[in-house]
Amino acid sequence: MDLQRLAGQLVTADQELDQVHYFTARLRQLTSSRHRQDAYLQALTSHCPQVEITEGRFQQKTLLCFSCGNRRVTYEEKESDVNLAVAMVEDAALDRYDMAILVSADSDLCPAVRAARRIRPGTRFVAAFPPRRYSDDLKRTVDGFYWLGRDKLRRSQLPDEVVTASGIKLSRPAYWK
Repeated sequence: MDLQRLAGQLVTADQELDQVHYFTARLRQLTSSRHRQDAYLQALTSHCPQVEITEGRFQQKTLLCFSCGNRRVTYEEKESDVNLAVAMVEDAALDRYDMAILVSADSDLCPAVRAARRIRPGTRFVAAFPPRRYSDDLKRTVDGFYWLGRDKLRRSQLPDEVVTASGIKLSRPAYWK
């Protein structure tokens, strides 16, 4: 997904896209999923100069089955939503935006939207809900909302091949096309 192109489709002709923030966490284990994620983040960094990536982390969590006593280790993403909220409030305090478009349906962002408004009254917030995602709380908190259609997502794909600054060619897997 070319996040810069996607964001460019979300602004109107009289608006200027200044920066795109992407909040994620790298997978911990060196699996094929991690290698694909690393390649994607490298392609995103190489192809999209307006995208700033902020990484959270995955924390190990042990789940206990109360009926059989079995334990299972899983991982939980941590800090991504907090990093987003902090950046939104900090950028409001530093007057870095007039309007923020949140591509999310996470109602945990509502307090950060309200805090940013208190710090910088008049700042607008719009929620762009991904397909099959929605938050009534976020909808009530922001100034406007819409759903991201699959057509916008299709038009926002990275090229089949991205060449990094060091000359490495990164190719999109066939099943991502």
